[in-house]
Amino acid sequence: MTGAPVVRRHDDSDTLVGDVASALLERIEAAQARGEVPHIGLTGGTIADALHRELARRAPDSSVEWSRIAFWWGDERFVPADSPDRNALQAREALLDHVPVDEAHVHEVPASDQVATAEDAASSYSASMREHGAGSFEVLMLGIGPDGHCASMFPGHPALGARDAIAVAVHDSPKPPPDRVTLTFEAMERSRAVWFIASGEGKAEAVARALAPEGTVEETPARGVRGEETVWWLDEEAASAL
Repeated sequence: MTGAPVVRRHDDSDTLVGDVASALLERIEAAQARGEVPHIGLTGGTIADALHRELARRAPDSSVEWSRIAFWWGDERFVPADSPDRNALQAREALLDHVPVDEAHVHEVPASDQVATAEDAASSYSASMREHGAGSFEVLMLGIGPDGHCASMFPGHPALGARDAIAVAVHDSPKPPPDRVTLTFEAMERSRAVWFIASGEGKAEAVARALAPEGTVEETPARGVRGEETVWWLDEEAASAL
């Protein structure tokens, strides 16, 4: 049973990033102390990049065993593997290349120079999750767009209705690049914790719509994801319309 979302407000984006980094490292340490290999869902975007860099900066002083973490992504852009649009490439450059991960535990969505279509990439990613997934994420991190999208679930798009699937292809994305792969709502909700991370005044209206007592997932897809625990990590600008 999922509880109501918790909102955590921070004075600015630097404080936000620092607090999320602390909370994530503590959560990973606790899971590893229980003997688990925590499965973490990464996201992309400016604030995620700042978070990844902060995690890399703190890594030497942390007791986290980076080789005992499984990394996934909530969505990916269907572009070549070396494209700067790739969420995975951004995460590697900011974090994963700087900590001793086990490559067998880094599960990327296949790129457009590796498989023929976004459908093929979604199918392959789904198969990887069936084979290597833990059944749920310890933490799935998500952003929110000014239009209320999360992962690559966009307002009014067919992927919103996907059922009995782990990942699906998305075409004609209103935000470039047009072809993507996204986890479905059903897959994203298999999370001990869903953490939305948002910074800046440009996200304020979408955050308010996502957390409003009334509204639809069709209009604001971020309303459609809740874990066992759901936390909205916001700076004051992103929280300004609440």
